[in-house]
Amino acid sequence: MPHYFVLGNWTDQGVRNVRESPKRVDAAKAMAEKLGGKLELFYTMGKYDFIGVAEAPNDDAVMQLALQIGSQGNARTTTIKAWTVNEATKVLAKIQ
Repeated sequence: MPHYFVLGNWTDQGVRNVRESPKRVDAAKAMAEKLGGKLELFYTMGKYDFIGVAEAPNDDAVMQLALQIGSQGNARTTTIKAWTVNEATKVLAKIQ
């Protein structure tokens, strides 16, 4: 299953309601599961307020998840698709 890193920052609304963020995390995890994937989230310090590590069946599912999260107005996300070393090795073997 494809892997994704989700880099996130709170919006002004998200910071005002930050105490509710654990409930929002649970809702995001449930959304990911409903779409056939998994999501683990870490609160962070620095440029990003949180980082998610997700697995999803395809890019469409991740796009839907990111848009649903963003539409609530509490966070803005940037998603990065990732390949494991084993997955990348298969791609690299095709380079001529």
